[in-house]
Amino acid sequence: MIEIKNVYKNFGAHKVLNGANLNIARGETKVIIGRSGCGKSVLLKHIIGVMRPDSGQVLVEGKELSELSSGELDALRMRMALVFQGGALFDSLTVGENVGFALYEYSKLNHREIGERVEEALCNVELCGIHKLMPSELSGGMKKRVAIARALCMRPEVILYDEPTTGVDPITADSINELIVHLHDKFKATSVVVTHDMKSAYRIADKIAMLYQGKIIAEGTPDEIRSTDHPVVYQFINGLAKGPITETIEKFI
Repeated sequence: MIEIKNVYKNFGAHKVLNGANLNIARGETKVIIGRSGCGKSVLLKHIIGVMRPDSGQVLVEGKELSELSSGELDALRMRMALVFQGGALFDSLTVGENVGFALYEYSKLNHREIGERVEEALCNVELCGIHKLMPSELSGGMKKRVAIARALCMRPEVILYDEPTTGVDPITADSINELIVHLHDKFKATSVVVTHDMKSAYRIADKIAMLYQGKIIAEGTPDEIRSTDHPVVYQFINGLAKGPITETIEKFI
């Protein structure tokens, strides 16, 4: 469904994506792992068309995003949803207004219909009846769930998750992992998850791909990644202080 072909992206002299290649099948949950700052979120922004590559191609269902008109790109984005790392809820809006925001702004549904969609989405993340609360009244885990409900409210074909378990305690993180798996099984959406949390990656992924120095250097099932003999992947997934990743960094210090 999604193809990333030889994508390069620089910010000044800093190379973020350096010939990245990745295929994501329809209905698949693909988890992209890598160190903080390695370009995982930048890759997500290319998939949704917020950023465009310096060179290379990003295709969704065979259509290259850079060749789409603004109207075509907007229509495509309405079929996709991004769950931001920090939730990105609007503090001045209620939970219900946050969850239904895109529908209020861009759909032709009336307020009653949007309200029904909002409550359905909240119930799908086990938060029925909280639509009148403000974000300040929510715990960190609830904010994560509300952010996922906002994505579900669009009934998307593709859901992009940016570090969904960052900033919450281990029990809440596990409940979010279970939620992601449950929603994938229920709605069959294509899911792309970026994370450096290996427990989460093993729990939710159909396939795991590692981004390192701007390229996908390894890809496989959770079992294949867990048993890898690739030295860079091995160091990362086991959280080792010594190995080729840190040796490369030390050369520049």
